[in-house]
Amino acid sequence: MDLLPGMPPPLDPNDVYAADRPNLMSPVVAGFRPLVYVPNSGGNTVTVIDPRTARVIRTFVTGRNPQHVVPSWDLKTLWVNNDLGNSLTPIDPRTGRPGRNVAVHDPYNLYFTPDGKYAVVMASLDRALVFRDPHTMAVRHVTPVPCYGVNHADFSTDGRYFLVSCEFSGQMLKVDTASMKVVGSLRLPRRPGHMRAKPQDVKMSPDGKTFYVADMMSDGVWLLDGVRFRVTGFMHTGRGAHGLYVTRDSKRLLITNRDEGTISVLDFASRRLVARWRIPGGGSPDMGGLSSDGNVFWVSGRYNGVVYAISTSTGRLLHTIRVGANPHGLCVYPQPGRYSLGHTGVFR
Repeated sequence: MDLLPGMPPPLDPNDVYAADRPNLMSPVVAGFRPLVYVPNSGGNTVTVIDPRTARVIRTFVTGRNPQHVVPSWDLKTLWVNNDLGNSLTPIDPRTGRPGRNVAVHDPYNLYFTPDGKYAVVMASLDRALVFRDPHTMAVRHVTPVPCYGVNHADFSTDGRYFLVSCEFSGQMLKVDTASMKVVGSLRLPRRPGHMRAKPQDVKMSPDGKTFYVADMMSDGVWLLDGVRFRVTGFMHTGRGAHGLYVTRDSKRLLITNRDEGTISVLDFASRRLVARWRIPGGGSPDMGGLSSDGNVFWVSGRYNGVVYAISTSTGRLLHTIRVGANPHGLCVYPQPGRYSLGHTGVFR
């Protein structure tokens, strides 16, 4: 495998998530208090939950319209993406407390290249991918994009390219990591009886052969061949398919269906849906993350002002916790993994 220079080699070339096994924590995060960080987009705050007691322990002010809480590549900092506030709020995960805001324009989402060389800001309104210093956030390179609403991404097994979703124009982009250039653009098909595609979260399969792309308008996930950059299939999951999360054993993919209050469970080996967990009374599961042991799925209820804690063994709702307005990309931290690729916690 011809890896991106400087990228840590995979622990297992057949499983990109081999470093994410239950409680396989990096020495870097030793002593970090396990917490759940919830950005309240409608309240300009982050709510902090103690997962052991399922209680809110504090809420602090950020910048305007916080969207996601993102672990840094080196695992030492959490960054709150204040989209309309044009800033990032750093959080010290040792204490769970915020620092001073850092000026960053249009930070809808945030990723890190697998070599740790750059932070990549998904500047949705600016129609750009902005490559920045991963520590100071100083601009190093700006890549204009031929689409609207750059949103979510994931990297190939070798780290040499990544795929990016464009929410408002129904497109996917392929970007060369080293050159920082867009090398491909693909418009997702329109499903019969549905509006145009509205791609959201992107997640690589454990074997590195398929990218899964959640599509809110098509109510399911597209399957893409990243090398050939083409659509290879589609799976209906539920209304408003939005977030994608790989279980700690790398066997299943959790898919949040925001518009119907369910979570679909996809088996990677068979490529079949094997379960659908329904939130009692309805809900709006959006973005989240797994507990370090993989037993609990924490996910924001975007339109209900709550966070759900769900058992990954039974699909049963364990807790519903009241937070702020429009909770979005919550982060469970710390988690297993050697380094972070960003978003709400994509670890390798």
